[in-house]
Amino acid sequence: MAHPQWRYLGTGLILGIVGVVGNLVTPVFASQIISTFKDGLNKQLITVALALFIGAAIVTSVGNFLLGVAGEQIVQNLRKTLWDKLVVLKVKYFDEVKSGEMISRLVNDTSQVKNLVANSFPNFITGIIQLLGAVILMFIVDWHMALLILIAIPLAAATMAIPMIWGCKIGRATQDGIAEFSGQSTDTLSEIRLVKSSGSEKQELERGHHQITHLFKLGRREAIIDGVSQPLMTMVMMGVFMIIIAFGAYRISQGDMTTGKLIAFMMYLFQMLPPVATIATFATTLAKTQGATERIGDILDEAGEDLQAGDIIDVTGKILSMKHVTFGYKDDEPILYDISFEAKPNTVIAFAGPSGGGKSTILGLLERFYMPNAGEFKIGDINVDQISLASWRNQIGFVSQDSPIMAGSIRDNLTYGLVATYTDNQLWEVLALAYAKTFVSEMKDGLDTEVGERGVKISGGQRQRLAIARAFLRDPKILMLDEATASLDSESESMVQHALEKLMQNRTTLVIAHRLSTIVTADNIYFIEQGTVTGSGTHQELLKSHALYAKYVSEQVVTS
Repeated sequence: MAHPQWRYLGTGLILGIVGVVGNLVTPVFASQIISTFKDGLNKQLITVALALFIGAAIVTSVGNFLLGVAGEQIVQNLRKTLWDKLVVLKVKYFDEVKSGEMISRLVNDTSQVKNLVANSFPNFITGIIQLLGAVILMFIVDWHMALLILIAIPLAAATMAIPMIWGCKIGRATQDGIAEFSGQSTDTLSEIRLVKSSGSEKQELERGHHQITHLFKLGRREAIIDGVSQPLMTMVMMGVFMIIIAFGAYRISQGDMTTGKLIAFMMYLFQMLPPVATIATFATTLAKTQGATERIGDILDEAGEDLQAGDIIDVTGKILSMKHVTFGYKDDEPILYDISFEAKPNTVIAFAGPSGGGKSTILGLLERFYMPNAGEFKIGDINVDQISLASWRNQIGFVSQDSPIMAGSIRDNLTYGLVATYTDNQLWEVLALAYAKTFVSEMKDGLDTEVGERGVKISGGQRQRLAIARAFLRDPKILMLDEATASLDSESESMVQHALEKLMQNRTTLVIAHRLSTIVTADNIYFIEQGTVTGSGTHQELLKSHALYAKYVSEQVVTS
Protein backbone atom coordinates (compact mmCIF):
# COMPACT_ATOMS: atom_id res chain seq x y z
CA MET A 1 0.00 0.00 0.00
CA ALA A 2 2.88 2.38 0.79
CA HIS A 3 5.02 1.10 -2.14
CA PRO A 4 8.37 1.99 -0.55
CA GLN A 5 11.46 2.47 -2.69
CA TRP A 6 13.14 -0.77 -1.75
CA ARG A 7 16.33 0.34 -3.52
CA TYR A 8 16.79 3.22 -1.09
CA LEU A 9 15.41 1.33 1.89
CA GLY A 10 17.55 -1.76 1.29
CA THR A 11 20.69 0.18 0.43
CA GLY A 12 20.26 2.41 3.44
CA LEU A 13 19.85 -0.60 5.72
CA ILE A 14 22.90 -2.33 4.21
CA LEU A 15 25.03 0.79 4.62
CA GLY A 16 23.82 1.06 8.21
CA ILE A 17 24.94 -2.51 8.81
CA VAL A 18 28.32 -1.79 7.17
CA GLY A 19 28.71 1.20 9.47
CA VAL A 20 27.93 -0.99 12.48
CA VAL A 21 30.55 -3.55 11.38
CA GLY A 22 33.10 -0.73 11.02
CA ASN A 23 32.32 0.47 14.54
CA LEU A 24 32.62 -3.08 15.90
CA VAL A 25 36.05 -3.61 14.33
CA THR A 26 37.46 -0.29 15.60
CA PRO A 27 37.96 -1.46 19.26
CA VAL A 28 40.15 -4.35 18.02
CA PHE A 29 42.63 -1.87 16.57
CA ALA A 30 42.31 0.36 19.64
CA SER A 31 43.25 -2.63 21.81
CA GLN A 32 46.28 -3.36 19.68
CA ILE A 33 47.38 0.30 19.75
CA ILE A 34 47.27 0.33 23.56
CA SER A 35 48.92 -3.10 23.86
CA THR A 36 51.85 -2.02 21.64
CA PHE A 37 52.15 1.46 23.15
CA LYS A 38 55.25 0.51 25.15
CA ASP A 39 57.09 -0.01 21.86
CA GLY A 40 56.00 3.43 20.60
CA LEU A 41 53.06 4.69 18.61
CA ASN A 42 52.04 2.37 15.78
CA LYS A 43 51.14 4.95 13.15
CA GLN A 44 49.83 2.31 10.77
CA LEU A 45 47.36 0.96 13.34
CA ILE A 46 46.30 4.48 14.29
CA THR A 47 45.69 5.34 10.62
CA VAL A 48 43.61 2.21 10.08
CA ALA A 49 41.58 2.83 13.25
CA LEU A 50 40.89 6.45 12.27
CA ALA A 51 39.96 5.40 8.73
CA LEU A 52 37.55 2.80 10.09
CA PHE A 53 36.06 5.28 12.55
CA ILE A 54 35.59 8.06 9.99
CA GLY A 55 34.53 5.67 7.23
CA ALA A 56 31.89 4.09 9.45
CA ALA A 57 30.51 7.55 10.27
CA ILE A 58 30.34 8.53 6.59
CA VAL A 59 28.75 5.24 5.52
CA THR A 60 26.20 5.48 8.35
CA SER A 61 25.36 9.07 7.35
CA VAL A 62 24.76 8.06 3.73
CA GLY A 63 22.63 5.14 4.90
CA ASN A 64 20.57 7.43 7.11
CA PHE A 65 20.06 9.80 4.18
CA LEU A 66 18.82 6.97 1.95
CA LEU A 67 16.51 5.74 4.70
CA GLY A 68 15.17 9.28 5.09
CA VAL A 69 14.43 9.49 1.36
CA ALA A 70 12.74 6.09 1.48
CA GLY A 71 10.69 7.24 4.46
CA GLU A 72 9.46 10.32 2.65
CA GLN A 73 8.60 8.15 -0.35
CA ILE A 74 6.63 5.83 1.93
CA VAL A 75 4.64 8.64 3.52
CA GLN A 76 4.02 10.21 0.09
CA ASN A 77 2.68 6.97 -1.38
CA LEU A 78 0.67 6.18 1.71
CA ARG A 79 -0.93 9.61 1.77
CA LYS A 80 -1.71 9.38 -1.95
CA THR A 81 -3.35 5.99 -1.39
CA LEU A 82 -5.39 7.34 1.52
CA TRP A 83 -6.33 10.51 -0.36
CA ASP A 84 -7.40 8.51 -3.40
CA LYS A 85 -9.60 6.44 -1.12
CA LEU A 86 -11.05 9.33 0.88
CA VAL A 87 -12.11 11.26 -2.21
CA VAL A 88 -14.14 8.33 -3.59
CA LEU A 89 -15.64 7.12 -0.31
CA LYS A 90 -19.40 7.11 -0.14
CA VAL A 91 -21.16 10.09 1.40
CA LYS A 92 -22.40 7.81 4.18
CA TYR A 93 -18.86 7.54 5.52
CA PHE A 94 -18.53 11.33 5.78
CA ASP A 95 -21.88 11.43 7.58
CA GLU A 96 -20.44 9.24 10.34
CA VAL A 97 -16.76 10.27 10.65
CA LYS A 98 -15.47 13.71 11.57
CA SER A 99 -13.27 15.43 9.02
CA GLY A 100 -10.64 16.11 11.69
CA GLU A 101 -10.28 12.41 12.38
CA MET A 102 -9.74 11.75 8.68
CA ILE A 103 -7.10 14.48 8.56
CA SER A 104 -5.39 12.89 11.56
CA ARG A 105 -5.25 9.58 9.70
CA LEU A 106 -3.91 11.33 6.62
CA VAL A 107 -1.20 13.28 8.45
CA ASN A 108 -0.36 11.82 11.86
CA ASP A 109 -0.91 8.12 11.30
CA THR A 110 0.97 8.05 8.00
CA SER A 111 3.90 9.82 9.66
CA GLN A 112 3.87 7.19 12.39
CA VAL A 113 4.11 4.42 9.77
CA LYS A 114 6.98 6.24 8.08
CA ASN A 115 8.78 6.59 11.41
CA LEU A 116 8.56 2.86 12.01
CA VAL A 117 9.55 1.68 8.53
CA ALA A 118 12.27 4.21 7.76
CA ASN A 119 13.65 4.96 11.22
CA SER A 120 12.70 2.68 14.09
CA PHE A 121 12.82 -0.64 12.24
CA PRO A 122 16.23 -0.07 10.51
CA ASN A 123 17.64 1.21 13.80
CA PHE A 124 16.22 -1.86 15.52
CA ILE A 125 17.90 -4.18 12.97
CA THR A 126 21.26 -2.41 13.13
CA GLY A 127 20.92 -2.22 16.91
CA ILE A 128 20.40 -5.99 17.14
CA ILE A 129 23.43 -6.57 14.89
CA GLN A 130 25.54 -4.13 16.87
CA LEU A 131 24.45 -5.69 20.16
CA LEU A 132 25.06 -9.27 19.01
CA GLY A 133 28.33 -8.30 17.31
CA ALA A 134 29.58 -6.60 20.45
CA VAL A 135 28.69 -9.64 22.56
CA ILE A 136 30.41 -12.07 20.15
CA LEU A 137 33.58 -9.97 19.99
CA MET A 138 33.53 -9.68 23.76
CA PHE A 139 33.61 -13.46 23.99
CA ILE A 140 36.53 -13.49 21.60
CA VAL A 141 38.38 -10.89 23.67
CA ASP A 142 37.65 -12.45 27.08
CA TRP A 143 34.90 -14.99 27.62
CA HIS A 144 34.89 -14.59 31.40
CA MET A 145 33.93 -10.93 31.24
CA ALA A 146 31.59 -11.57 28.28
CA LEU A 147 29.74 -14.17 30.33
CA LEU A 148 29.31 -11.61 33.10
CA ILE A 149 27.75 -9.15 30.64
CA LEU A 150 25.59 -11.88 29.11
CA ILE A 151 24.09 -12.44 32.55
CA ALA A 152 23.69 -8.71 33.20
CA ILE A 153 21.89 -7.87 29.93
CA PRO A 154 18.80 -10.10 30.53
CA LEU A 155 18.55 -8.68 34.04
CA ALA A 156 18.65 -5.16 32.58
CA ALA A 157 16.02 -6.08 29.97
CA ALA A 158 13.76 -7.55 32.64
CA THR A 159 14.07 -4.33 34.62
CA MET A 160 12.85 -2.38 31.57
CA ALA A 161 9.97 -4.75 30.68
CA ILE A 162 7.23 -3.14 32.77
CA PRO A 163 7.85 0.46 31.60
CA MET A 164 7.94 -0.82 28.01
CA ILE A 165 4.54 -2.52 28.36
CA TRP A 166 3.00 0.57 29.93
CA GLY A 167 4.55 2.71 27.20
CA CYS A 168 2.91 0.57 24.48
CA LYS A 169 -0.58 1.01 25.96
CA ILE A 170 -0.24 4.73 26.60
CA GLY A 171 1.29 5.35 23.17
CA ARG A 172 -1.74 3.88 21.45
CA ALA A 173 -4.16 5.79 23.69
CA THR A 174 -2.30 9.00 22.87
CA GLN A 175 -2.71 8.44 19.11
CA ASP A 176 -6.46 7.94 19.59
CA GLY A 177 -6.69 11.03 21.77
CA ILE A 178 -4.87 13.17 19.21
CA ALA A 179 -7.25 11.99 16.46
CA GLU A 180 -10.29 12.80 18.58
CA PHE A 181 -8.99 16.26 19.50
CA SER A 182 -8.08 16.95 15.88
CA GLY A 183 -11.63 16.09 14.81
CA GLN A 184 -13.28 18.24 17.46
CA SER A 185 -11.01 21.25 16.94
CA THR A 186 -11.42 21.11 13.15
CA ASP A 187 -15.22 21.08 13.50
CA THR A 188 -15.17 24.03 15.90
CA LEU A 189 -12.76 26.21 13.93
CA SER A 190 -14.44 25.50 10.58
CA GLU A 191 -17.75 26.74 12.04
CA ILE A 192 -16.33 29.58 14.12
CA ARG A 193 -19.02 31.99 12.93
CA LEU A 194 -21.71 29.68 14.26
CA VAL A 195 -19.81 29.42 17.54
CA LYS A 196 -19.62 33.18 17.94
CA SER A 197 -23.14 33.95 16.73
CA SER A 198 -24.52 31.33 19.13
CA GLY A 199 -22.49 32.62 22.07
CA SER A 200 -20.96 29.15 22.45
CA GLU A 201 -17.38 30.24 23.11
CA LYS A 202 -17.54 29.08 26.74
CA GLN A 203 -18.97 25.70 25.75
CA GLU A 204 -16.30 25.16 23.11
CA LEU A 205 -13.58 26.36 25.47
CA GLU A 206 -14.68 23.86 28.08
CA ARG A 207 -14.91 21.03 25.56
CA GLY A 208 -11.50 21.89 24.11
CA HIS A 209 -9.96 22.23 27.57
CA HIS A 210 -11.39 18.83 28.53
CA GLN A 211 -9.75 17.12 25.55
CA ILE A 212 -6.50 19.04 25.97
CA THR A 213 -6.44 18.01 29.63
CA HIS A 214 -7.04 14.40 28.57
CA LEU A 215 -4.06 14.63 26.20
CA PHE A 216 -2.04 16.25 28.96
CA LYS A 217 -2.78 13.35 31.31
CA LEU A 218 -1.75 10.86 28.64
CA GLY A 219 1.36 12.90 27.91
CA ARG A 220 2.10 13.06 31.64
CA ARG A 221 1.92 9.29 31.84
CA GLU A 222 4.29 9.06 28.88
CA ALA A 223 6.57 11.57 30.60
CA ILE A 224 6.51 9.49 33.77
CA ILE A 225 7.41 6.36 31.87
CA ASP A 226 10.11 8.17 29.88
CA GLY A 227 11.34 9.81 33.06
CA VAL A 228 11.58 6.47 34.84
CA SER A 229 12.85 4.48 31.85
CA GLN A 230 15.87 6.62 30.97
CA PRO A 231 17.34 6.98 34.50
CA LEU A 232 16.52 3.34 35.21
CA MET A 233 18.34 2.25 32.08
CA THR A 234 21.24 4.57 32.89
CA MET A 235 21.43 3.23 36.43
CA VAL A 236 21.40 -0.37 35.24
CA MET A 237 24.01 0.26 32.56
CA MET A 238 26.23 2.24 34.93
CA GLY A 239 25.95 -0.59 37.42
CA VAL A 240 27.02 -3.03 34.73
CA PHE A 241 29.78 -0.61 33.74
CA MET A 242 31.16 -0.43 37.29
CA ILE A 243 31.01 -4.22 37.70
CA ILE A 244 32.91 -4.68 34.42
CA ILE A 245 35.60 -2.18 35.44
CA ALA A 246 36.02 -3.80 38.83
CA PHE A 247 36.14 -7.31 37.39
CA GLY A 248 38.46 -6.21 34.57
CA ALA A 249 40.83 -4.51 37.02
CA TYR A 250 40.92 -7.69 39.07
CA ARG A 251 41.76 -9.82 35.99
CA ILE A 252 44.51 -7.37 34.98
CA SER A 253 45.97 -7.57 38.49
CA GLN A 254 45.96 -11.35 38.18
CA GLY A 255 47.70 -11.18 34.79
CA ASP A 256 44.74 -12.80 32.99
CA MET A 257 43.89 -9.74 30.89
CA THR A 258 45.70 -6.80 29.31
CA THR A 259 44.79 -3.13 29.62
CA GLY A 260 44.22 -2.99 25.86
CA LYS A 261 41.61 -5.74 26.06
CA LEU A 262 39.86 -3.95 28.93
CA ILE A 263 39.72 -0.74 26.88
CA ALA A 264 38.30 -2.72 23.93
CA PHE A 265 35.80 -4.28 26.27
CA MET A 266 34.71 -0.89 27.54
CA MET A 267 34.36 0.40 23.96
CA TYR A 268 32.09 -2.53 23.16
CA LEU A 269 30.10 -1.84 26.29
CA PHE A 270 29.60 1.77 25.19
CA GLN A 271 28.55 0.51 21.76
CA MET A 272 25.89 -1.61 23.41
CA LEU A 273 24.17 1.35 25.11
CA PRO A 274 22.48 2.92 22.02
CA PRO A 275 21.14 -0.43 20.71
CA VAL A 276 19.70 -1.25 24.13
CA ALA A 277 17.89 2.11 24.16
CA THR A 278 16.67 1.60 20.59
CA ILE A 279 15.39 -1.90 21.31
CA ALA A 280 13.75 -0.71 24.52
CA THR A 281 11.77 2.02 22.72
CA PHE A 282 11.00 -0.04 19.60
CA ALA A 283 8.11 -1.83 21.28
CA THR A 284 6.41 1.49 22.09
CA THR A 285 6.90 2.74 18.55
CA LEU A 286 5.59 -0.54 17.18
CA ALA A 287 2.46 -0.33 19.35
CA LYS A 288 1.75 3.23 18.16
CA THR A 289 2.24 2.17 14.56
CA GLN A 290 -0.03 -0.85 14.94
CA GLY A 291 -2.80 1.48 16.08
CA ALA A 292 -2.08 3.83 13.17
CA THR A 293 -2.06 1.04 10.58
CA GLU A 294 -5.33 -0.37 11.96
CA ARG A 295 -7.00 3.01 11.55
CA ILE A 296 -5.55 3.45 8.07
CA GLY A 297 -6.68 -0.07 7.22
CA ASP A 298 -10.21 0.75 8.40
CA ILE A 299 -10.38 3.57 5.85
CA LEU A 300 -8.93 1.46 3.04
CA ASP A 301 -11.42 -1.33 3.83
CA GLU A 302 -14.36 1.03 3.38
CA ALA A 303 -16.33 0.56 0.19
CA GLY A 304 -15.72 3.44 -2.20
CA GLU A 305 -17.57 4.67 -5.24
CA ASP A 306 -16.49 3.36 -8.62
CA LEU A 307 -17.06 6.43 -10.73
CA GLN A 308 -16.45 4.70 -14.06
CA ALA A 309 -18.28 1.39 -13.57
CA GLY A 310 -21.46 1.17 -15.63
CA ASP A 311 -22.70 2.47 -18.96
CA ILE A 312 -22.41 5.99 -20.33
CA ILE A 313 -26.00 7.04 -21.03
CA ASP A 314 -27.38 10.32 -22.38
CA VAL A 315 -30.45 11.07 -20.25
CA THR A 316 -31.88 13.64 -22.67
CA GLY A 317 -35.57 12.99 -23.38
CA LYS A 318 -35.85 10.18 -20.81
CA ILE A 319 -38.33 9.99 -17.93
CA LEU A 320 -36.82 9.99 -14.44
CA SER A 321 -38.80 7.86 -12.00
CA MET A 322 -38.81 6.26 -8.59
CA LYS A 323 -41.22 3.45 -7.77
CA HIS A 324 -41.94 2.17 -4.26
CA VAL A 325 -38.57 3.36 -2.94
CA THR A 326 -37.71 2.82 0.71
CA PHE A 327 -34.55 4.24 2.24
CA GLY A 328 -32.90 4.75 5.60
CA TYR A 329 -29.41 5.86 6.57
CA LYS A 330 -29.50 2.74 8.72
CA ASP A 331 -31.14 -0.37 7.31
CA ASP A 332 -33.38 -0.84 10.33
CA GLU A 333 -34.41 2.84 10.53
CA PRO A 334 -36.15 3.84 7.26
CA ILE A 335 -36.99 7.49 6.73
CA LEU A 336 -38.56 7.19 3.28
CA TYR A 337 -41.45 4.80 2.74
CA ASP A 338 -42.87 3.67 -0.61
CA ILE A 339 -41.84 6.85 -2.47
CA SER A 340 -43.03 6.97 -6.08
CA PHE A 341 -42.85 9.87 -8.52
CA GLU A 342 -42.20 10.58 -12.18
CA ALA A 343 -40.42 13.50 -13.85
CA LYS A 344 -40.90 13.85 -17.58
CA PRO A 345 -38.38 15.73 -19.76
CA ASN A 346 -38.61 19.53 -19.70
CA THR A 347 -41.03 19.60 -16.77
CA VAL A 348 -40.81 21.02 -13.27
CA ILE A 349 -41.49 18.65 -10.38
CA ALA A 350 -41.83 20.19 -6.93
CA PHE A 351 -41.54 18.51 -3.54
CA ALA A 352 -43.37 20.28 -0.72
CA GLY A 353 -44.19 19.41 2.85
CA PRO A 354 -43.22 19.84 6.49
CA SER A 355 -39.60 20.12 7.57
CA GLY A 356 -37.92 16.77 8.18
CA GLY A 357 -40.29 14.91 5.88
CA GLY A 358 -37.49 13.56 3.67
CA LYS A 359 -37.48 15.95 0.72
CA SER A 360 -33.74 16.64 0.76
CA THR A 361 -33.09 12.94 1.21
CA ILE A 362 -34.89 12.29 -2.09
CA LEU A 363 -32.48 14.69 -3.81
CA GLY A 364 -29.60 12.85 -2.12
CA LEU A 365 -30.87 9.63 -3.71
CA LEU A 366 -31.17 11.40 -7.07
CA GLU A 367 -27.54 12.49 -6.79
CA ARG A 368 -26.72 8.85 -5.94
CA PHE A 369 -25.06 9.84 -2.70
CA TYR A 370 -27.09 6.92 -1.37
CA MET A 371 -28.93 4.04 -2.99
CA PRO A 372 -32.46 2.91 -2.07
CA ASN A 373 -32.88 -0.02 0.29
CA ALA A 374 -35.79 -1.18 -1.82
CA GLY A 375 -37.74 -0.13 -4.92
CA GLU A 376 -36.79 1.05 -8.42
CA PHE A 377 -34.86 4.13 -9.49
CA LYS A 378 -34.80 4.49 -13.28
CA ILE A 379 -34.04 6.86 -16.11
CA GLY A 380 -36.15 5.69 -19.00
CA ASP A 381 -36.09 1.88 -18.87
CA ILE A 382 -32.62 1.71 -17.36
CA ASN A 383 -31.87 1.22 -13.68
CA VAL A 384 -29.77 4.17 -12.59
CA ASP A 385 -27.21 1.94 -10.86
CA GLN A 386 -26.29 0.56 -14.30
CA ILE A 387 -25.06 4.01 -15.36
CA SER A 388 -21.57 5.13 -14.43
CA LEU A 389 -21.53 7.65 -11.59
CA ALA A 390 -19.31 10.00 -13.57
CA SER A 391 -21.69 9.96 -16.54
CA TRP A 392 -24.74 10.42 -14.29
CA ARG A 393 -23.40 13.28 -12.20
CA ASN A 394 -21.99 15.10 -15.23
CA GLN A 395 -25.56 15.47 -16.46
CA ILE A 396 -26.92 16.84 -13.17
CA GLY A 397 -26.83 20.39 -11.86
CA PHE A 398 -27.49 21.03 -8.18
CA VAL A 399 -28.14 24.36 -6.45
CA SER A 400 -28.86 24.16 -2.75
CA GLN A 401 -29.90 26.55 -0.01
CA ASP A 402 -26.27 26.90 1.05
CA SER A 403 -24.44 26.25 -2.20
CA PRO A 404 -20.86 25.25 -1.38
CA ILE A 405 -18.04 27.47 -2.60
CA MET A 406 -14.44 26.29 -2.58
CA ALA A 407 -11.51 28.44 -1.47
CA GLY A 408 -9.99 29.98 -4.57
CA SER A 409 -10.97 32.44 -7.27
CA ILE A 410 -14.35 33.02 -8.88
CA ARG A 411 -12.92 31.51 -12.06
CA ASP A 412 -11.88 28.37 -10.15
CA ASN A 413 -15.37 28.01 -8.68
CA LEU A 414 -17.18 28.48 -11.97
CA THR A 415 -15.11 25.78 -13.70
CA TYR A 416 -14.82 23.47 -10.67
CA GLY A 417 -15.11 19.82 -11.74
CA LEU A 418 -15.27 20.65 -15.45
CA VAL A 419 -12.68 19.18 -17.80
CA ALA A 420 -13.15 21.58 -20.72
CA THR A 421 -11.34 24.89 -20.97
CA TYR A 422 -13.52 28.01 -20.99
CA THR A 423 -12.73 31.48 -22.24
CA ASP A 424 -13.33 34.60 -20.17
CA ASN A 425 -16.17 35.55 -22.53
CA GLN A 426 -17.94 32.26 -21.80
CA LEU A 427 -17.57 32.81 -18.06
CA TRP A 428 -18.92 36.35 -18.28
CA GLU A 429 -21.87 35.03 -20.29
CA VAL A 430 -22.95 32.57 -17.60
CA LEU A 431 -22.38 35.23 -14.94
CA ALA A 432 -24.73 37.51 -16.85
CA LEU A 433 -27.35 34.74 -17.05
CA ALA A 434 -27.06 34.31 -13.27
CA TYR A 435 -27.33 38.08 -12.59
CA ALA A 436 -23.78 37.93 -11.21
CA LYS A 437 -21.87 39.84 -13.88
CA THR A 438 -22.33 43.23 -12.26
CA PHE A 439 -20.95 42.43 -8.81
CA VAL A 440 -18.06 40.37 -10.23
CA SER A 441 -17.06 43.12 -12.67
CA GLU A 442 -17.04 45.62 -9.79
CA MET A 443 -14.49 43.56 -7.90
CA LYS A 444 -10.87 44.65 -8.28
CA ASP A 445 -9.64 41.31 -9.64
CA GLY A 446 -12.80 40.32 -11.50
CA LEU A 447 -12.81 36.61 -12.32
CA ASP A 448 -9.60 36.17 -10.33
CA THR A 449 -11.09 37.53 -7.10
CA GLU A 450 -10.42 35.22 -4.16
CA VAL A 451 -13.64 34.23 -2.37
CA GLY A 452 -12.02 32.92 0.83
CA GLU A 453 -12.65 29.66 2.66
CA ARG A 454 -16.21 28.49 1.96
CA GLY A 455 -16.82 31.81 0.18
CA VAL A 456 -16.75 33.96 3.33
CA LYS A 457 -15.59 37.06 1.41
CA ILE A 458 -18.82 37.30 -0.59
CA SER A 459 -22.46 37.50 0.47
CA GLY A 460 -24.97 34.66 0.56
CA GLY A 461 -26.82 36.02 -2.47
CA GLN A 462 -23.57 36.32 -4.40
CA ARG A 463 -22.64 32.75 -3.53
CA GLN A 464 -26.03 31.56 -4.77
CA ARG A 465 -25.67 33.40 -8.06
CA LEU A 466 -22.17 32.00 -8.56
CA ALA A 467 -23.58 28.53 -7.95
CA ILE A 468 -26.27 29.17 -10.57
CA ALA A 469 -23.64 30.46 -13.01
CA ARG A 470 -21.68 27.25 -12.43
CA ALA A 471 -24.83 25.26 -13.18
CA PHE A 472 -25.34 27.25 -16.40
CA LEU A 473 -21.78 26.39 -17.41
CA ARG A 474 -22.36 22.69 -16.76
CA ASP A 475 -25.51 22.82 -18.94
CA PRO A 476 -27.13 19.92 -17.04
CA LYS A 477 -29.89 17.70 -18.43
CA ILE A 478 -31.41 17.34 -14.95
CA LEU A 479 -31.54 20.27 -12.54
CA MET A 480 -32.13 19.95 -8.80
CA LEU A 481 -32.91 22.91 -6.56
CA ASP A 482 -33.01 22.54 -2.79
CA GLU A 483 -34.51 25.67 -1.20
CA ALA A 484 -32.17 27.75 -3.37
CA THR A 485 -33.67 31.08 -2.24
CA ALA A 486 -34.73 30.23 1.32
CA SER A 487 -32.07 32.14 3.26
CA LEU A 488 -31.75 35.26 1.09
CA ASP A 489 -32.96 38.81 1.57
CA SER A 490 -35.75 40.02 -0.71
CA GLU A 491 -33.46 41.76 -3.23
CA SER A 492 -31.09 38.79 -3.55
CA GLU A 493 -34.02 36.39 -3.62
CA SER A 494 -35.56 38.24 -6.55
CA MET A 495 -32.32 38.14 -8.55
CA VAL A 496 -31.67 34.49 -7.75
CA GLN A 497 -35.25 33.55 -8.60
CA HIS A 498 -35.02 35.24 -12.01
CA ALA A 499 -31.72 33.42 -12.64
CA LEU A 500 -33.28 30.10 -11.63
CA GLU A 501 -36.21 30.62 -13.96
CA LYS A 502 -33.77 31.01 -16.84
CA LEU A 503 -31.78 27.99 -15.69
CA MET A 504 -34.90 25.78 -15.47
CA GLN A 505 -35.83 26.28 -19.11
CA ASN A 506 -35.61 23.17 -21.32
CA ARG A 507 -34.48 20.89 -18.50
CA THR A 508 -36.00 18.31 -16.24
CA THR A 509 -36.18 20.19 -12.95
CA LEU A 510 -36.80 18.81 -9.47
CA VAL A 511 -37.23 21.44 -6.81
CA ILE A 512 -37.84 21.57 -3.10
CA ALA A 513 -40.21 24.51 -3.04
CA HIS A 514 -40.06 27.55 -0.83
CA ARG A 515 -41.67 30.20 -2.98
CA LEU A 516 -45.32 29.81 -3.74
CA SER A 517 -44.70 30.97 -7.33
CA THR A 518 -42.48 27.95 -7.92
CA ILE A 519 -45.18 25.61 -6.64
CA VAL A 520 -47.96 27.24 -8.63
CA THR A 521 -46.10 26.89 -11.92
CA ALA A 522 -44.81 23.35 -11.31
CA ASP A 523 -46.12 20.64 -13.65
CA ASN A 524 -46.57 18.30 -10.72
CA ILE A 525 -46.27 18.64 -6.95
CA TYR A 526 -45.55 15.79 -4.52
CA PHE A 527 -46.47 16.48 -0.92
CA ILE A 528 -44.11 14.64 1.45
CA GLU A 529 -45.05 13.94 5.07
CA GLN A 530 -43.07 11.73 7.46
CA GLY A 531 -41.19 10.08 4.62
CA THR A 532 -44.11 9.22 2.37
CA VAL A 533 -46.09 10.84 -0.45
CA THR A 534 -49.50 11.85 0.87
CA GLY A 535 -50.68 13.61 -2.25
CA SER A 536 -49.64 14.63 -5.76
CA GLY A 537 -50.99 16.71 -8.59
CA THR A 538 -50.98 20.24 -9.90
CA HIS A 539 -51.38 23.22 -7.63
CA GLN A 540 -55.11 23.48 -8.30
CA GLU A 541 -55.65 19.73 -7.85
CA LEU A 542 -53.88 19.67 -4.49
CA LEU A 543 -55.77 22.72 -3.26
CA LYS A 544 -58.96 20.71 -3.65
CA SER A 545 -57.73 17.31 -2.49
CA HIS A 546 -55.09 17.97 0.20
CA ALA A 547 -56.08 19.95 3.31
CA LEU A 548 -52.56 20.44 4.65
CA TYR A 549 -51.32 21.66 1.28
CA ALA A 550 -54.20 24.14 1.13
CA LYS A 551 -53.21 25.36 4.59
CA TYR A 552 -49.62 25.87 3.44
CA VAL A 553 -50.77 27.87 0.47
CA SER A 554 -53.06 29.99 2.57
CA GLU A 555 -50.15 30.90 4.81
CA GLN A 556 -47.97 31.67 1.74
CA VAL A 557 -45.18 29.56 3.22
CA VAL A 558 -43.87 26.15 2.42
CA THR A 559 -41.10 25.00 4.67
CA SER A 560 -38.80 22.09 4.37
